[in-house]
Amino acid sequence: MTLIDRRTLLAAAMAAGPSLAWAKAELGRSWAPRAALPWPVQEIYAAVDGRGRIVLTGGLVRQGRGLRIEDRTGLYDPAADAWAEGPRLPSPRHHPMIVADVAGRIHAFGGYGAGEGGDWTAMSEVWRLDDDGWTPVSAMPQLLSETVGAVLGDRIHLVTGRSPKGAANGGWNDQGDVATHLVFHPADGVWDQARPCPMARNSAAGAVLDGALYVAGGRTVEGGGTGRLDRYDPAGDRWDTLAPIPVSAGGQQVGGGLAMAAVGGRLVAFGGEWFGPRGGSGGGVFAETWIYEPQRDAWRSGPPMRTPRHGLAGVAAGGVVYALAGGEVVSGGLAGGVVEALSL
Repeated sequence: MTLIDRRTLLAAAMAAGPSLAWAKAELGRSWAPRAALPWPVQEIYAAVDGRGRIVLTGGLVRQGRGLRIEDRTGLYDPAADAWAEGPRLPSPRHHPMIVADVAGRIHAFGGYGAGEGGDWTAMSEVWRLDDDGWTPVSAMPQLLSETVGAVLGDRIHLVTGRSPKGAANGGWNDQGDVATHLVFHPADGVWDQARPCPMARNSAAGAVLDGALYVAGGRTVEGGGTGRLDRYDPAGDRWDTLAPIPVSAGGQQVGGGLAMAAVGGRLVAFGGEWFGPRGGSGGGVFAETWIYEPQRDAWRSGPPMRTPRHGLAGVAAGGVVYALAGGEVVSGGLAGGVVEALSL
């Protein structure tokens, strides 16, 4: 495209309105590589602490025919593009939900660990990262993993996920999808409940925009992936269902294992995986990025990630979206430490 052509296109976009102008102005934007996490891992979450560091912990990697559950903590400095290793978790966990409270203190909620029944034993501990390491601060009133976590005001919300269906708690099939909505008060360790999400599902992604919590994507054990988008208003304890994430160019619907962050008044969702028919062989991993504009209640395509991934962590720091580590093939076959950044 020539310089004159590009100027003409941008001028037309501005005349058409701000949403189209954003789309055209982002021509040429792409995910850029950053310093890789020093170890491979997937099934992780991350948050930005009060020092501006991105913190992730736990996760899993394939080891022979089984899994190795991780207890390592990564601390990423966006300004220096450098990683340091933080304190290890008191016990290995995969899928621990990581959320920073209003003071910037990092909390790890639940997740799965190794128990007598297997490597998918849902855990209830809540740990906080202090200067001396991870400190127990509470226990969850309900076992909840593969959830969405976010801070709204002075409270931390945990929404959707999977909980044991009965007495058994150890295998993947022991867990079922839930619409649970727990609320944690970090100041005093008290738990409340809020209105459940309109749809029970697991492995969705969440982000806070303009004081509301958005829950996007996810999947159900029986029905597969959904691009559904639900928004929670804490003032009214109300949910609204909005435009879903569209299917990919290949006709696949994003399901579980995607990530999402809020930046510049928009939601940026990326990655995830899909499975073959009825959970059989096949499936794949998404490279796609989807950008949601709340004023239009509409999604559009963004630049694809350089490395398709699921079970990755996603956060925004300093106006930049980060895609951290994750599985590079469907299911648990190949974890990586790739980090990419997208500036819009």
